[in-house]
Amino acid sequence: MSRLPRHQATEESEIDLTPMLDVVFIMLIFFIVTASFVKESGIEINRPESNQQSDPSDTASIVFQITANNEIWLEERRIDIRSVRANVEQLHAERPQAPVIIQAHKNANAETYAGVADASREAGVYEVSLATAEDKKN
Repeated sequence: MSRLPRHQATEESEIDLTPMLDVVFIMLIFFIVTASFVKESGIEINRPESNQQSDPSDTASIVFQITANNEIWLEERRIDIRSVRANVEQLHAERPQAPVIIQAHKNANAETYAGVADASREAGVYEVSLATAEDKKN
């Protein structure tokens, strides 16, 4: 068997990592620089200024709750669909800026919601919102 010279055997076993580290650092710098220029996509929201001077009783909402059994509740009392308009007119006279919010159970009929919304609009309140929530009164 022939033996290779000692210095030749050591050269073949060593791997120079310097070029690989250079490439890794250049890639790292590239990704850091490009990531700083990426703009997050989103919606810009302009929130209105809050009026601290307004009376909270004037802006309190008129909240109707519709249960899973299509019962209509207003201020912890059950009302009939035929009396919604009269109640909205009365509360709207007391609080002219108050919107109507209808909290409907997920199992409530759309017909009941539409009836309350229509009666509210007939009473002169055109700001009617729908909120879905679990109802405590089944």
